[in-house]
Amino acid sequence: MPYILGSRIDATSYAQVCDRLVACLAAGQYGYVVAANVHVVMTAFWQRQYQRIVNNAMIVTPDGMPLVWGLRLLGIKKQSRVYGPDLMLAWCDRAAQANLPIYLYGATTETLTKLEQNLRLQFPGLTIAGSYAPPYRSAISLAEVTADVARINATKPAVVFVGLGCPKQEYWMVAAEMKLEAIAIGVGAAFDFHAGTVSQSPRWMMNLGLEWCYRFMQEPGRLWRRYLINNPMFVVLFGWQLLRRKLGFAKQGNRQTDR
Repeated sequence: MPYILGSRIDATSYAQVCDRLVACLAAGQYGYVVAANVHVVMTAFWQRQYQRIVNNAMIVTPDGMPLVWGLRLLGIKKQSRVYGPDLMLAWCDRAAQANLPIYLYGATTETLTKLEQNLRLQFPGLTIAGSYAPPYRSAISLAEVTADVARINATKPAVVFVGLGCPKQEYWMVAAEMKLEAIAIGVGAAFDFHAGTVSQSPRWMMNLGLEWCYRFMQEPGRLWRRYLINNPMFVVLFGWQLLRRKLGFAKQGNRQTDR
């Protein structure tokens, strides 16, 4: 099992993720899915508690192209991107066919209204069991999580999409995991993208790994640290991981030596 800077990244695809979710739901197995990009991996590198949350997920997808390239360098030559916003659409398509309701948790009330309208237009058979935009908090209390989980469970969804951003959404999912009667998928900015409130990077930029540049130009004040510090640091640290692996000091899949 491959690890990048100590974080587990699964070799998977959109179809495989959807198949696994269907199988888990049929078996009554719940958990959470992390869509990992460089920001997730670097946050996990500095915060061991968060790294444990990532590594204990049901599935960790390679959301960003640098992680796709990283998996290829680690020997998974045909790995492709499993991008959170596209995974959301892939699951909505599957859910519409299989009559599996979804729930939307995060963003703002206005964004959720637009998002629901767009999803219903794109997937006419999709059942949206409910949605909720929690009040903005730097951290969500356990009491709030408990109340929100009870609200969600009452609507009986199969999957809950969580759009709170990294690392907040992962902390929410692990706090909710023991009581949530559904599978949670953290999808970051997908709510804003699919609602049309934030423009998405052109596909050619995504394919070249330049999505960060597009987003940075949109929100430089908020994202400068993430992209101008985390990205170069990732390149240096992953280069060191590859060098250690080549020299035989680290084994692929060893979480401790891949740090």
